Amino acid sequence: MFVDTHCHLYQEYYDSVDEIIKRAQENHIKSFFVAGCDQKSNEEVLALCHQYDSIYACVGIHPENVETYASKDIEFLKQCICCPKVIALGEIGLDYHYTKENKEKQWLLFEIQLQIAQENGLPVVIHSREATQDTIDLLKRYPNVKGVIHSFSGSLEVAKIYIQMGYKLGINGVVTFKNSHLKEILPEILDFIILETDSPYLTPHPYRGTKNEPKYVLDIAEFIADYCGISLEELAKITNKNIKEVFKRY
Repeated sequence: MFVDTHCHLYQEYYDSVDEIIKRAQENHIKSFFVAGCDQKSNEEVLALCHQYDSIYACVGIHPENVETYASKDIEFLKQCICCPKVIALGEIGLDYHYTKENKEKQWLLFEIQLQIAQENGLPVVIHSREATQDTIDLLKRYPNVKGVIHSFSGSLEVAKIYIQMGYKLGINGVVTFKNSHLKEILPEILDFIILETDSPYLTPHPYRGTKNEPKYVLDIAEFIADYCGISLEELAKITNKNIKEVFKRY
């Protein structure tokens, strides 16, 4: 049995969460970590984790929302992390893809949330896009905070830095893309990965062009197991062990 450690099962993307869960469970996916990115989605994932036994919540403010969040949104994070099914702060981090002009604001928002994680002993789910060095530098300021580098697709050198810092690497459908070089370093990082879909985004090959959903964790797992020459059972053992190490509340 596998876990989708990062998905966005919001109403704006899916008509029926019941159906999404049913299809995933038929594909041997037992649990779902649903990540928030702003106040609205954080409230939604909190409600979902109360509604479904198999859903756990990650709450946070995504760097793309740095211009629109309010102080009350930070207070909400502090309040809701007392819920035992809130298992991480995330999705948080840095994103310079569209602009670097607000990077100081992004750093501040990132550090506020890292501080909350540190004070409460919670792991973090890190979004880092075109901001690798700044992400590493900021994470090093909080050596007691551990977590996952979401949607990792970097080099072996960067992977080793994150691993040395105590982070696991979230691997999703990107690894199946024909132009992705991520698969080439899989054997070197295999012991430190967890699986995710980032649904509804990053649908794995050969389903690209359709909406992603958690059931495709199995396809990602099959691709990795085949490429690395191991069984699905062995991959499940590795990834479930890593999940337990990171997400203590799970």
